[in-house]
Parts: sequence; structure tokens; C-alpha cells
Amino acid sequence: MKASLYLVLATLFWSGNFVVGQAAAASMMPLELTFWRWTLAAVPLLLLAHFVEKPDWRAVLRRWPALLLLSVLGMIGYTLLLYGALGYTSAMNASLITAANPALIVVMAVVLLGERTTRLGWLGICLGLLGVLLVLTRGDLARVFSLSINTGELMMTGAILVWGFYTIIGRRLDAPAISATAVQVVIAVMILAPFAVALNVRFPDTAAEGWSLAYIALFPSLGSYLLWNLALKTTPPGTAGNYLNLMVVFTAIITVMLGTPLSLVQIAGGLMVVAGVLLTGTRGKPSVTMEESGHSTARAVRSPAP
Repeated sequence: MKASLYLVLATLFWSGNFVVGQAAAASMMPLELTFWRWTLAAVPLLLLAHFVEKPDWRAVLRRWPALLLLSVLGMIGYTLLLYGALGYTSAMNASLITAANPALIVVMAVVLLGERTTRLGWLGICLGLLGVLLVLTRGDLARVFSLSINTGELMMTGAILVWGFYTIIGRRLDAPAISATAVQVVIAVMILAPFAVALNVRFPDTAAEGWSLAYIALFPSLGSYLLWNLALKTTPPGTAGNYLNLMVVFTAIITVMLGTPLSLVQIAGGLMVVAGVLLTGTRGKPSVTMEESGHSTARAVRSPAP
């Protein structure tokens, strides 16, 4: 029961990142949001890792080449694209596109790693892709061929592609999850710092910006990672992964509570994406050994989209 509560809260905080991030993107540059998010989260994440996981820091740091690549992809690339996208599209559309991430990762694993999936898995992938296309084109699928798709939604599609590479590479990383994340965050801050200085990145000077940044640094950056990893101590990774589908539900609820109605296209697309993800996660007779399958799933779920 406690683990389920942790997973629900973790996904709720990540859902809030879409809504709060959209509000913050109206007055702050993606670089400002990304730089301050990780700068404020770096030390608390290091402390969390140290006291929760008690890692061998020297062993973690010996993996610095992989951690550097993961930091550039997940902490810098994904986050910049996410906040850039939220300047052009709605939080709801961004969450719907993100919901297709599990299916995309399955496709990338098939193409890049030679893994296999079931027929139901392929049906789920196609259904999820159709749901995303429905959202991208606002119900007019012919827009795909005219390339008249919103800039923000294209950026969000790029963001989940980057996160797919992050997850595939992260599967091979043998390091405690929070510790590896903390080191990646520190690397991201070091890389972004010169750009922040050169572009005169400012600290939020309004109450709204300050509260937005406080939420982003505290809840999705710290709280979600801690709760998620605490839950994984007693919850199978595959079961935990299903909770990520709640992100679309929570984002929809928050959006409606803030007075923005959902369109029929968003509802239909969202249902198709979630159904597709559930089908993708359904296993028939596995084409790989159970050991390989379980290892891959564990790695994918330990690094959910921030």
C-alpha cells in the first residue's frame, strides 16, 4: 500500500512539471529553467543518494564517460526540448506525446539492440503511434504529409526520441539509480554554467517564477526520484512502469481544474496512447530469455522521464 502511494505521488509530481513548466516557459527561457532546475537540485540529490543508497562514489565516478553522455542526453537535451516545447504547445499535448515513450523505447530496443516483442506489442506500438499522430495533427491526419505540425509538438517528439536513447544507453549502466542521476545532474550544471554566464541567465525575479522554479526543483526533480526508487524496493519494475500511464490522467485532471477544457481529439488520442502502452507491456511467449527481459525492463523503469 505504501509503495503504491509512493508511485502515485511520483507520477503526480512529474505531471505537475508539465503544467508548471508551461506557465514558467511563458517568461523564462528553456536554458534558464534547465540551468536553475538542476543547480537547485544537485546538492539535495547528492545527499539523497548518499544517505538512501550509500553508494561507492569512486565506483560510480569510474563510469564518467557513460554518465557524461547520459547527462547530455537526459538532463540537458531532454529538459531543454521539454521546456522549449511547452512554450509552443499545451501541457496536455506534451504529456500525451510523452505517454508514447514506452512504446518508442520498445521500437528502439528492437532496432538498436535486436530485442523482440510480441504481436500484441506491435499492435500496441501502432495504436500508440496513431494516438500521438491524432494529437499532433488535431484529428486531421493529412497534416502529417503537409508537415503543418506545431513547433512545440515537433520539439516534444524530439524530446522523447532523445529520452529513448537515454533509456537504451542507461540500461547498460551498472550504478545505483539516484547516485547515477545525481552525478548526471552535477555534470549538466557544469556544462550549462558557461552558457548561463555568457547569456546572462538571471535568477527568477518575480514571485510566480520563483514558486514555479521551487516546485520544479523540489517535487519532480527530488521528490519523484526518491519516491520512485523507494517504491522499487518492494514493487516489481514492470508493475511500477504501469503507473507512468497516470501522468496523462493527472495532467488532464490538473488542466481541467485550471479551466482548460479537453478536446475530443485529445481524449481519443490519450486513450489510444494509454491502450497502446498497456498492449506493448503485455508479454506473450518471450523471444528473449526471462533474465534478459527482466534486466531490460528494470533499467527502463528505473529511469522514468523527469
